[in-house]
Amino acid sequence: MIVLLNGAFGVGKTTVARLMVARLPRAVLFDPELIGFVLQRITRVEDFQDLHLWRRLTIFALRITRLFFPNVVVPMAISNAAYLNELRAGIAPFEPRVLHYCLIAPFEVIEERQRNRRVDARDAAWQHRRAAECCAAHAGREFAVHVHAHDRDAAAVADELVGYVANSL
Repeated sequence: MIVLLNGAFGVGKTTVARLMVARLPRAVLFDPELIGFVLQRITRVEDFQDLHLWRRLTIFALRITRLFFPNVVVPMAISNAAYLNELRAGIAPFEPRVLHYCLIAPFEVIEERQRNRRVDARDAAWQHRRAAECCAAHAGREFAVHVHAHDRDAAAVADELVGYVANSL
């Protein structure tokens, strides 16, 4: 099974994903940003998600990862519904159990969390802009099932998601 864990920059995706991996049998965290960072350096594009190559390589790498681990948790900050649909469609032929959850929180909460991060000013400005875009986009139906991540700790969010995953089996 592949669990796509979506949400804005600063909502807690990676922290929750790590906790989920610890709670799910034979699970691994797969971070598609690592592919994106390499492509971003080569192409000098502002957002690697805009690269069709990133989406194709992510699907390919997930296919390989899925050969070795039955449960793969993928934290990501996708706000373009077409890109999300492309990823889901690309995964479907080799993994019929693709779950998508979207962590949501008010933008003010995200801003506060971002202020507490240690990133350079250029990256902080970009992440702030992208977080605003994500918060707006993630309110839509395309990004449901919504999981509120602002009023409780990451462990409680991970427990809820692991419950959802267990119920989907």
